[in-house]
Amino acid sequence: MQAELISFSGLVLMFVLGLRHGLDPDHIACIDGLTWRALNQDHEHAHWIGSLFAIGHGLLVTGIAVGVSQLTHSVSVPEPVVLVFGWVPTVLLLLVGTLNLRLLLRQDPAFVPTGWKLKLIPQHLRNHSSPWAVVVIGVLFATVFDTATQASAWGYVASNRGGGLLAAFLAGLVFTLGMVITDTLDGRLICRIGRGADGQATGRRFRRTLGWLIVAISYGVAAYNLGKAWFPAIELGDFAFSLAGFALIALMFMVWLWSSRSTRR
Repeated sequence: MQAELISFSGLVLMFVLGLRHGLDPDHIACIDGLTWRALNQDHEHAHWIGSLFAIGHGLLVTGIAVGVSQLTHSVSVPEPVVLVFGWVPTVLLLLVGTLNLRLLLRQDPAFVPTGWKLKLIPQHLRNHSSPWAVVVIGVLFATVFDTATQASAWGYVASNRGGGLLAAFLAGLVFTLGMVITDTLDGRLICRIGRGADGQATGRRFRRTLGWLIVAISYGVAAYNLGKAWFPAIELGDFAFSLAGFALIALMFMVWLWSSRSTRR
């Protein structure tokens, strides 16, 4: 492969990161709310809500990575700044997990997964379910600093490995592809449940199950980040991380197929 391209293993790693990022608690909460609203309003594009959100989100993340890959040639980021912003995603994961845990413990039958990013989106945009509105919401999610920090790190790594602009661009696109897959499955899963014969009751059970999944993912990833900081030996290598990502997408496909058969019955 040419020197200006990112390595194949690097692309696989970015794809797996995209798969995992598509299951970000804030993503799930946003796609869940937008998809249920589109179903209630009988929009034909309801089953594409996850895809539209991920496309808007991923395009801006790619742009940020490309821009930062060029800035790093002339700008040096102080190490303390990198260290502080490196812990931002972990703090926000704990925040999202705690928000959803409190709502779940209230035993509210109208529970809907929540995330802190969604509160930053203007109310009139959140209430608008057109395809372009969903893409714009995805773009706005990518402007929030924890996602932007991740994109900056990818651009920085691509630049310092000799890849430069093209490597950052390819990494961003592959990352977006992984995110589109998981977010599309999430949206379509919600549509299948919502359009079933017992859609409302099943939907309430599904949202609570999803809420507990968000809590588990939030606390689990935060615990892993803390653990590898204190005990670097437990950090997963690229190969193990990739296997975990592919196992995750396989599990999502199994859940989607199960829901499809349940809906038919």
